[in-house]
Amino acid sequence: MIMARVYMSIATMKNKTQLAHELQSQLKESQRALGDATADADLNHSVAEKIKAMGQLLSKAKEQLYDCKLVTGKLRAMLQSADEQVRSLKKQSMFLSQIAAKTIPNGIHCLSMRLTIDYYLLPLEKRVFPRRENLENPDLYHYALFSDNVLAASVVVNSTIKNAKEPEKHVFHLVSDKLNFGAMNMWFLLNPPGKATIHVENVDEFKWLNSSYCPVLRQLESAAMKEYYFKSDHQTTGSSNLKYRNPKYLSMLNHLRFYLPQVYPKLNKILFLDDDIVVQKDLTGLWKVDLNGKVNGAVETCGESFHRFDKYLNFSNPHIARNFDPNACGWAYGMNMFDLDVWKKKDITGIYHKWQNMNEDRVLWKLGTLPPGLMTFYGLTHPLDKSWHVLGLGYNPSIDKKDIEKAAVIHYNGNMKPWLELAMTKYRSYWVKYIKFDHPYVRGCKLGE
Repeated sequence: MIMARVYMSIATMKNKTQLAHELQSQLKESQRALGDATADADLNHSVAEKIKAMGQLLSKAKEQLYDCKLVTGKLRAMLQSADEQVRSLKKQSMFLSQIAAKTIPNGIHCLSMRLTIDYYLLPLEKRVFPRRENLENPDLYHYALFSDNVLAASVVVNSTIKNAKEPEKHVFHLVSDKLNFGAMNMWFLLNPPGKATIHVENVDEFKWLNSSYCPVLRQLESAAMKEYYFKSDHQTTGSSNLKYRNPKYLSMLNHLRFYLPQVYPKLNKILFLDDDIVVQKDLTGLWKVDLNGKVNGAVETCGESFHRFDKYLNFSNPHIARNFDPNACGWAYGMNMFDLDVWKKKDITGIYHKWQNMNEDRVLWKLGTLPPGLMTFYGLTHPLDKSWHVLGLGYNPSIDKKDIEKAAVIHYNGNMKPWLELAMTKYRSYWVKYIKFDHPYVRGCKLGE
């Protein structure tokens, strides 16, 4: 078929219209016969005759038209055109997957709306969670979860409690935004996590989190940042930059992880969890891990050469080159044990503010929380055993099933979140099993379909 296209082009160029017409006709026949087949076994028995006819026509074309230089030139042009098409399609595919990753499915939007309405119809005295005295008890196991996705947050809490040996000792500190605050409260009032303690707060109520104190908030409110997000010409950015234009980077929920001691001043240790994870084992062993005076306990992510610092930071900038090793190992956000006492002693939030202020024009890193996290906790991160946290279920189709099943936490980092249609089917069951599909709100929003 490729050679038929080459000869058809040469025949047209040399005014051999009858031969060009025959080649075009045979090409259409071949395309119809091939259809969507991806293997010989998929082909119809009549294809053999069509292959024979095409072979005879190509022999005839070769006799009349073959010119080594001309044929080579045409093949090279076709190859270049195909390469350009592949690049364009990859870029388009990346753009569409980024768009899909930003969307909230109708079912989850419906769930949030229904829960919100019902929450604000509740009398004030019924909006209170029990066991408030546990919220500042340093002898219990405390979790920080910042999310605007009710269904995702429910899976994190549900999976943690179901796999906990002593659920009554677990305390969940959930922070949402004002749009989802009512829905989060209503869900956990209706579905309390057994004997565990839960508390929901609204990030917009943290009055200390303002643009005069918080550099990233000041930057997010700037005209330049709004221009970058909402008015930039997407045609010139390339697919790699699209990921940094995700609205999640505009949310203070995403940056709240740098203010844990301010949010929880009475606690000395807290386990930070992303909302795209599933807990599969009891996590209390993490509180017993000796962080050796470090602030952050995290699983390292670097292999031979990837996920090292030079992947995330701009080492052509002298501030980066002077202060960091390009081959230093990256680590994962998503399940992090933070020692808040050491955090305060080392003034981690101050270090974060220093780097964030220097990145006003995004010259040190693009956007997001991992690059400033790597910089802020540089030399202050203790590597955890990899079985605590297995990553990549949102982008890597070839994770070993054994690694997934022995992991304490699995993480759907990447675009293919388990609540989206583009999720990888092979990994979805680990997440879905913690959803209460028989719940009236879940059924009413058709989330099981």
